[in-house]
Amino acid sequence: MISSQIQLASYLFASILFILSLGGLSSQESAKRGVLFGIAGMIIAIISTVLGEGVSGHVYIIIAVAIASVIGILVARKVEMTSMPQLVAILHSFVGLAAVLVGYGSFLDPHTQALTGVEHNIHVGEIFIGVFIGAITFTGSIVAWGKLDGKIRSKPLLYPGRHVINLLLVIACVVLGVLFAKAPGMEGMIYLYIMTAISLFIGVMLVMAIGGADMPVVVSMLNSYSGWAAAAAGFMLGNDLLIVTGALVGSSGAILSIIMCEAMNRSFWSVIFGGFGDAPSGPAKEINGEVTAMNHEEVAGLVEEAEKIVIVPGYGMAVAKAQFPVFELVEQLKKAGKEVQFGIHPVAGRLPGHMNVLLAEANVPYDIVLEMEEINDDLKETDLVLVIGANDIVNPGAIDDPNSPIYGMPVIEVWDAKNVIVMKRSMATGYAGVQNPLFFKPNTNMLYGDAKDSVSKINGFLKS
Repeated sequence: MISSQIQLASYLFASILFILSLGGLSSQESAKRGVLFGIAGMIIAIISTVLGEGVSGHVYIIIAVAIASVIGILVARKVEMTSMPQLVAILHSFVGLAAVLVGYGSFLDPHTQALTGVEHNIHVGEIFIGVFIGAITFTGSIVAWGKLDGKIRSKPLLYPGRHVINLLLVIACVVLGVLFAKAPGMEGMIYLYIMTAISLFIGVMLVMAIGGADMPVVVSMLNSYSGWAAAAAGFMLGNDLLIVTGALVGSSGAILSIIMCEAMNRSFWSVIFGGFGDAPSGPAKEINGEVTAMNHEEVAGLVEEAEKIVIVPGYGMAVAKAQFPVFELVEQLKKAGKEVQFGIHPVAGRLPGHMNVLLAEANVPYDIVLEMEEINDDLKETDLVLVIGANDIVNPGAIDDPNSPIYGMPVIEVWDAKNVIVMKRSMATGYAGVQNPLFFKPNTNMLYGDAKDSVSKINGFLKS
């Protein structure tokens, strides 16, 4: 057992490590160090909590932690990078569920029932808010997981008066909260039950109303929700470290969501409130031109002739696991004295930083991986752009078609380059479900097939 003073010092040290972890995750070069800081902080937090004063049943706690750790390791090793967004979403649901269970457990605690006056009202308020946020996070994260995994349609579920209904449900929860605080003894449980059911429904409807193009922001926002749910659980348990950690996660997730919304020209409030505002209702802009295709040898010829090449990866690269042959291609081109860069859109893939992680996995140098704002300025001087499995993030309709669902979203303007090669399996639409006029432009050619196979064949022709 450790004293409360030592536990408090441990919590402070763990909090510092968590802050350093978030700081490290701000750049690719320091990300690994940031992860190690986070791991160390969590180990300290768990040990200092388990060995704290008033904690009993250590054997059961250790067994539970051991089982959970084994499950976590097995799941993390098994899940492919393409499924990482789904994993993150479902893990957020666990945090929400934990907050709900902690809330119910705290309300059933005899110490809670013994509280009176202002102290009682404050504590039951913490319980009510924690369960409310946790329930929304739980079901919202499950729906996000379903959309990302293709088990739920990516198109938004929109119906007349949805915002009025959501507002009425929130007002109902506020009224239930007042009744819950005033109810004597265990009589308030019925109000907690009803509010939980309403919150679970709100979580479903909020995320169902958000389209596939905005899912990366939704995952980030759910991360913020899970942080606030953890902070609420910290208040209920009287755990300072859980409050600090939850606040860090909640605020950083919200900031990331705001940054991503700005990158997509989306309203932050429209995303978190389920597509608030009017969607484009007019006919889409007519697409002119013809789609032309090349074979692998012809594309290899273009690559060999080009001096400045930009590669724009998307979710298709992740699915095909093409990042490794792409790295081989980059190595060949650099040896040949060509300038090669990557252009990364903030929401490429289905998770913030998804493409950066994939490229880092293949040992692509960080200094040639540029953000959208940096790469757009160079595209007019670029000889060739290779679009590998990307679609919506290179769609000109986002700029020149006011009736496009993605209108206003900043995109990588690859069509400004002299030549563009788009590697796709087919002419199917992207995650947003809209056709891409890029495919019909005169300086664009399609290269159909699996991205990994296509890049490998191009490598073979370049070597020969």
